[in-house]
Amino acid sequence: MELTILHLYPDCMSLYGEYANVAVLRRHLEAAGVSVTVETALFEDAPPFERADFIYMGAGTERTQKAALAALLPHKEALKAAIDRGAVLLFTGNAMELLGGSMPGADGRQPALGLAGFLTEGEDRRDPGDVIAHTALWDSPVVGFMNKCSRTIMADDGDDAPLFERLSLGMGNQREKGPEGYVSGNVLATHLTGPILVKNPDFTDFLIRRIFEVKGWDQPEKLPVLPYEREAYAVTLKELAGGG
Repeated sequence: MELTILHLYPDCMSLYGEYANVAVLRRHLEAAGVSVTVETALFEDAPPFERADFIYMGAGTERTQKAALAALLPHKEALKAAIDRGAVLLFTGNAMELLGGSMPGADGRQPALGLAGFLTEGEDRRDPGDVIAHTALWDSPVVGFMNKCSRTIMADDGDDAPLFERLSLGMGNQREKGPEGYVSGNVLATHLTGPILVKNPDFTDFLIRRIFEVKGWDQPEKLPVLPYEREAYAVTLKELAGGG
């Protein structure tokens, strides 16, 4: 079993240590018997979307976010083709905003990739804080951190859905404790930043099972558990829930 992870712009879109998401996903896959190749794309590169089974981008500053958009726009159709053939995609932090129809710009909104129906607009206030999020895709809550100054307006045609139906702590797409993120098929996005997969082993397991499904591999009865990851998750959830 072989697969390729494509990490987009790790030099500029890893503001909160998002590179660790690729590292932990690779470790889990290799522990499950998968041979993993990690390829990276910098701003000047043509990303090898045709080889990618999993595509990831993390958060950046507002300036590097705009640079990432400029770098991706010429390759939008190649990215769409990868999604259409089943590649699993995860964008976290303000990388999420690139997927929609528009995102905050210097003079209000500016066009984004248009691969999802939502729109993102800037807010005057910034909302940094811890998050506890709930999804129907796996059983456990997700713990993490968010630092955004925008709101995401989902399309009303039914094609867009939030990744998390509700938050019990933190700012959702448009309101406190509201729905957050985006999911459509194998495309997932959230404003949660940092090593979200390191903190949430069930999220990692969900992605691995989705990758196995796309690749047509037999699902393992059990997935590997790395040392202390579930103990660390339990401590974080307890602390955040107690403070929320």
